[in-house]
Amino acid sequence: MLTRALIVVLAILNLGVASWWLLRTEPTRAAAPTPPSGVAELRWLPGGTDAVAVAQTAVAPTEALVAREAAPGAALAPADAPAAAPTPTATPQPQPTAAAPLAAVANPAAPTPPVAETPAPEKPAPEKPAAPPRCIALGPFADRAAAVAAQGRAGSLLTPARLREQPAASGSARYRVLLPAAASRDDAQATVKRIVAAGLSDYYIIGQGEEANAIALGQYRNREGAERRMAAVQAAGFQPRLVASGEAGQWWLEGQLANGSEPGQVQQRSAAAQQRSLDCTRLR
Repeated sequence: MLTRALIVVLAILNLGVASWWLLRTEPTRAAAPTPPSGVAELRWLPGGTDAVAVAQTAVAPTEALVAREAAPGAALAPADAPAAAPTPTATPQPQPTAAAPLAAVANPAAPTPPVAETPAPEKPAPEKPAAPPRCIALGPFADRAAAVAAQGRAGSLLTPARLREQPAASGSARYRVLLPAAASRDDAQATVKRIVAAGLSDYYIIGQGEEANAIALGQYRNREGAERRMAAVQAAGFQPRLVASGEAGQWWLEGQLANGSEPGQVQQRSAAAQQRSLDCTRLR
């Protein structure tokens, strides 16, 4: 029952709305108010209209009003009469001036003076590599004194130079380092105590013969070893002597040739019987 009542109510409402929609009257539009004379009219223009035409339309009434105010005695034109469209004035476009090109022609750029070429520095000539050192041995000499004299005669042609004794081929040469014979055995013993206190070793007292009570400090097969021993004994405060025995060896003068000197020249000046090449590393 309730459902039927709702359906009847809705049907009545629909009929009422439909009757109002069919019987309603169109609303009357209000007339646009007439603008006062001399006032520009605002109009809507559709999109795409040229902006210049819009500006001309907006400026025309203003120009007419300015003209009326300038001439008060002139008769006012009816408001409804359309205003004459002003003639569009073309805006003058700036024309490119030819002053700059003319000035460039009138004052041509001064020619650039040629740049003087700087000569390339000459490369120094490559230095010649230094000649490798040459060493020789001069001799043989009968004894040390003769070798020393030959070294003096060679002078600056052979530097640095040294003396070297070559043992005899038989190998019988011996070199002894001795302290002079003491007056007695007791004096020799006292000397031995001083030798021990100095830190020396390898010694003995000769008991008989011409060298009795002398103190032997070593025997060597070559002179170089004997001379090193003598130097050590002398540093301890003693005065030893070197005694050679057996077949004597030969002495040689060894050294490096000075720049510009030749082996034959040095041999002639030193009066050596022979000269032979030598490895310079042996002199170091």
